[in-house]
Amino acid sequence: MRQDYGPKVNLFSHLHQYSRKKPLTQEMSIPSTVIHPAVVRLGLQYSSGLINGSNTRCIALLQAFKQVIRDYSTPPNEELSRDLVAKLKPYISFLNQCRPLSASMGNAIKHLKKEISGLPSTKKEEEAKKKLQDFIDQFVRERISLAAEAISKYALEKINDNDVILVYGCSSLVKRMLCDAHDKGRVFRVIVVDSRPRLEGRDMLRQLVRQGIHCTYVLISAISYVLPEVSKVLLGAHALLANGSVMSRVGTSQIALMAQAYNVPVLVCCETYKFCERVQTDSFVSNELDDPDELAAQRAGVLASWQERPSLRLLNLVYDATPPGLVALVITELGPLPCSSVPVVLRVKNVE
Repeated sequence: MRQDYGPKVNLFSHLHQYSRKKPLTQEMSIPSTVIHPAVVRLGLQYSSGLINGSNTRCIALLQAFKQVIRDYSTPPNEELSRDLVAKLKPYISFLNQCRPLSASMGNAIKHLKKEISGLPSTKKEEEAKKKLQDFIDQFVRERISLAAEAISKYALEKINDNDVILVYGCSSLVKRMLCDAHDKGRVFRVIVVDSRPRLEGRDMLRQLVRQGIHCTYVLISAISYVLPEVSKVLLGAHALLANGSVMSRVGTSQIALMAQAYNVPVLVCCETYKFCERVQTDSFVSNELDDPDELAAQRAGVLASWQERPSLRLLNLVYDATPPGLVALVITELGPLPCSSVPVVLRVKNVE
């Protein structure tokens, strides 16, 4: 396991805190020499923040595993269905040390392992590898690409002319929905809310303006000033938990809470492959800590040598949990659903 970086806030001492300044491959408990080059490259991209967003990370993971399967050859006296699953374990552990896997990635890995384990031992190696590669392509197409297309169509019914829509950060799904609605002739305005340290909303703002959508850009500390003119809030999701809580970029629950205070409906857009059997009611037990140095300004200031101050801790949380009571509706590829429908959807998916 990679070593923790810097002092941590006591409440989150059970979570691992990493730094992008420290060399990644030198701290690994798994030698990078036994890991497939495509997986090593992916892990470095995860840890450096070059690949962000749950959908983008999941697609990149599946493409890397597709390359692993393409280069795989079954050892003598071994079965592909057993040996390949065992081969993937250190790869998954390596990626988890680079950056904790998202719920969507965990679900994708579970489906891939199930497909591998179900391969008959009589099937030829090349045919089995081709089937697994086709399965990965099908998963990406059906669960992510086509799901986003369906969600965009359902969301179009919720967007009316002269709406003022508030969005937070840079959700690829929300961005696609807004662009599709604009292309279909809907006339609306978007308020992009952003927060430090990543300021992902700038990417959202840049791409919406490029599409010709009228936008306003504010920081999260100013949402109380813009909410009186907002007609609805559209949010993306990292995962939707079994108790209906929405895991998303830190700050999402604050926006949902403020929206409720102003009687503004909150709509969450989420593919069903992000539905998770985990139950979580807070953001403390299970979360992710990002590099604390990101909170310190680049120029020399009071936080320049924060690690040397024993009384100072920097907390850079990645996610928070939004209670289901703050969410009016979840828009999925199955249609608009309440948060309480997660166990039902998971049960139906398991039967399939």
